[in-house]
Amino acid sequence: MSVSWNPWHGCRKLSEGCRHCYVYRQDAQHDKDSREVRRTAAFNLPVRRTRDGRYKVPPGEMVYTCFTSDFLVEEADAWRAEAWEMIRIRSDLRFFFITKRIDRLMQVLPPDWGGGYENLAVGCTVENQAMADYRLPLLLDAPLRHKLVICAPLLGPLDIARYLIPGIEEVSVGGESGNEARPCNYDWVLSVRRQCVAADIPFAFHQTGARLVKDGRLYRIRRPYQHSQARKAGIDYKAKR
Repeated sequence: MSVSWNPWHGCRKLSEGCRHCYVYRQDAQHDKDSREVRRTAAFNLPVRRTRDGRYKVPPGEMVYTCFTSDFLVEEADAWRAEAWEMIRIRSDLRFFFITKRIDRLMQVLPPDWGGGYENLAVGCTVENQAMADYRLPLLLDAPLRHKLVICAPLLGPLDIARYLIPGIEEVSVGGESGNEARPCNYDWVLSVRRQCVAADIPFAFHQTGARLVKDGRLYRIRRPYQHSQARKAGIDYKAKR
């Protein structure tokens, strides 16, 4: 089971992968400015209790965190200490966030961090070779118990073999969604998969994106089918170790 927790909403576009951000698209439909980072009514969701004193989010849940923002965004610095504390208190939950701001992690860690919280996994997103070469060395050096690489939206071929070392728990690849999505070439996806297999690192193709190029042909894939079509490709890889 899983639950979404968005303690704050909104983000500033940072790199090329942000150009067609789905949060900006969704907010635009409601005349909201996604550049405004605001604390949400769900801020204390992990520690809310029922009338009989039990946590509303039961133990064992996966908590997908800050998927309408970035957990490390600068505008949330004033609230993040409380969020870290809730993650620490709810050691019976598994938290997961993805970030384009892995370069800020060391600046905002809580005092009791040590080698990282066991119940937190962090995915570092990279969309092209430049971002992979900038962000992934920082991910490798970061004091995190669980590290993932998220190649999404995949905008070009990637050579990440040198970053696929023990400690990377999974590499996940996905194309870009939306009407203005840039094409994702299936050959790029297979190349990342080959690198993962060679390093015996788990690999997942989680989303085709709206425009997938395969064998020289452009396929336009509607949003409801982008995850299922990726799964149908059958190219996920589980490590042998």
